[in-house]
Amino acid sequence: MPVTAAPAAPDVHKSPMESPHEEMARHMWRNSISNYLAMGLRMALGVVMFGVLKQGLHTEEFGFWTLLWSVFGFGILLDFGFGFTAVKKVAELSVHQNWTELSQVLSTIFYLYVVIALIIVGIAFGFSHALIGMFNISPPNREIFRQIMVLFFCGIGIGFPLGIFPEILIGQQRIFLANMIFSVTGVLNFVFITVAIRQHLGLRTIVIISLASAIVPSALCGACALKKLPHVKLLPKYFSPKMIVETLRFSVFTYISTLSNMILGKTDRLVIGIVQAVSSVALYETGAKVGEVFGTFTNQLPDTFSPAAAHLHAKGEKEVLRRLLLDGTRFSVMIATPAFLIGLFYMQGMIAFLSRDRTFYFETFWVGEILLTWQFVTLLTQSVTKRIFMMCGHERKLMWMGLGEALLNLVLSVSLIVKFHNVIGVALGSLIATMVFGFGYILPWAAKEAELSLMGMLRKVLFPTLRGCLPLVAYLLLTFYSPWLDYRKSSIIMIGQCVLGMFIGFIGLWNYAMTTSDRFQVARKFPRIFKAGKTA
Repeated sequence: MPVTAAPAAPDVHKSPMESPHEEMARHMWRNSISNYLAMGLRMALGVVMFGVLKQGLHTEEFGFWTLLWSVFGFGILLDFGFGFTAVKKVAELSVHQNWTELSQVLSTIFYLYVVIALIIVGIAFGFSHALIGMFNISPPNREIFRQIMVLFFCGIGIGFPLGIFPEILIGQQRIFLANMIFSVTGVLNFVFITVAIRQHLGLRTIVIISLASAIVPSALCGACALKKLPHVKLLPKYFSPKMIVETLRFSVFTYISTLSNMILGKTDRLVIGIVQAVSSVALYETGAKVGEVFGTFTNQLPDTFSPAAAHLHAKGEKEVLRRLLLDGTRFSVMIATPAFLIGLFYMQGMIAFLSRDRTFYFETFWVGEILLTWQFVTLLTQSVTKRIFMMCGHERKLMWMGLGEALLNLVLSVSLIVKFHNVIGVALGSLIATMVFGFGYILPWAAKEAELSLMGMLRKVLFPTLRGCLPLVAYLLLTFYSPWLDYRKSSIIMIGQCVLGMFIGFIGLWNYAMTTSDRFQVARKFPRIFKAGKTA
C-alpha cells in the first residue's frame, strides 16, 4: 500500500514504537477501506431509497424531489475551490504548526461561505415565485412546492458554511471518521424517510429529514475536527481580506479544474439533446451508467491521496512523494483492472440489469464499452497524478491541461455526432480527448517526476497487473463463448459469474502482480484471513 503522511494531530491509538512511515501507511489503509465501505453502503441505500420514494410519492412530487437535489448537485460551483484549499492548508500548516495562519485561512473561508449562504437564502425568499414559475407544475401543487423550495434553499444555506468541516477532517487524514459519521446519518436518514413515507407525512417532512441528514453530520465533523485543533479558532476577527487574495491564488485553479471536469462529465447529454433529440439521451444515459458506477468504485483509493501529498510536500519528502505517485497509481490500477475486464465482457447483461430491459440496443452497448474504457484510461493516466500534483504546486499547469482536454472533448463530441448522427460519437469524443492528454501529456509528466520513461512507468504501474489478470481473461473467454454458461439468460447467473471472476482476478493479482512486500502488508492488515500476518 502506498506510503502516506501522518495526520495533523497525534493519534491516541498510535504505538510508541510505530515509525512515521508505518503510521502513514496505517492511515492510508484505514481511509481507503472506509471509503469503499461507505461507497458500498451509499449505493445500497440509494438503490433501495429510489424505489421507496418512487412508490411512496406522487409522480409530480417525485419529479420535484429529483429536481431539487439535481439543483443541489450544482452547488459545488458555489464552493469556488475553497473546499479543496481547506484540505491543502490544513494538511500543510498542521505540519508546521502554524495555527494563527490556519485560523485565518479557515475563518476566512467559513465566513465567505456564510455570506454565500445568506445570498442563497435571500434569493429563495425574494425570488421564490419567479423561480417556481420556471417549472411546469400543476396549480394545486404550485404554492406548496414553492414553500418546500424556500425551505430547501434555507436548509442548504444553513448547511453550506458547515461544509468546510468535512474538508478539515480530510486534511487531517481522518477520512475514515467523516465516512463513519455520514454513513451512520445516511442509515438514519433512510429509516426516517421510510417511516415518513409509510405514515404519509408528505413531501415537506421528507425534505426536512433529508436536510437534517445533510446538516447534522457536517456539524459533527466540525466538532471532531476542531477538537484535534485546539489552537485553531473560527472567529470573525480572523477574517482577512488579504487571506482571500492569497487563498484565491490556489482556489481559482481548482475551481476552473472543477468546471473542466463538469464539462467532461455533464455536457455530453446536453450535446446529444441539442444536436439530436432528447430521446437519444436515454440511449446514451443507460450505457453511461456502467462507466459511472465503475468510476465511483475506482476513485475511492485515489481520493485519499490529496491530504497525504500535501503533508509530504510541506515536509519536503520528495522521495516518499515519488513512491506515493508510483504505488498509488499501481494499486489503483490493480484494484480497477478486474472490474474493468468484467465490465467489458458482461456489458450487455449489466445494461439489462440496470435498465430492467433485456432488449439489445447497438448504440447503448457501444456507449457503455467506450465510456467504461474512458473511465479506466482516466484512472490510469490522471486520477492519482492530478490529486498529488494539485497539492504540490502544479495547479496552474493542471488547470490549463484540464481546460484543453475539456475543449477537445467538446469539439470532438459535437463534430462526431454531427458527422455520424450517432450518440457513439459523443462517447468517442470523451475517450479520444482523454487518451490524447493522458498518454500525451499527463502520464509522461508523472513518469518524469518519478524519474522514469513513459514505458518504464507503464512497466511499474500497468504491466504486472495485466499479467496478474491473465487467469481472469481466460475465465471470461470461457464463460463468454460457452452456450451453457450464457449470462444473458439470467441476472443471477451474471452476478454469480462476476463474483467468481473478481475472486479469480484477486488470486491472479496476489500471485502474479503483487510483490512480496505487497503481500506482507496485506497479510498484516487482515491477520484473520492471512495467517501469515500473525507470524510475519
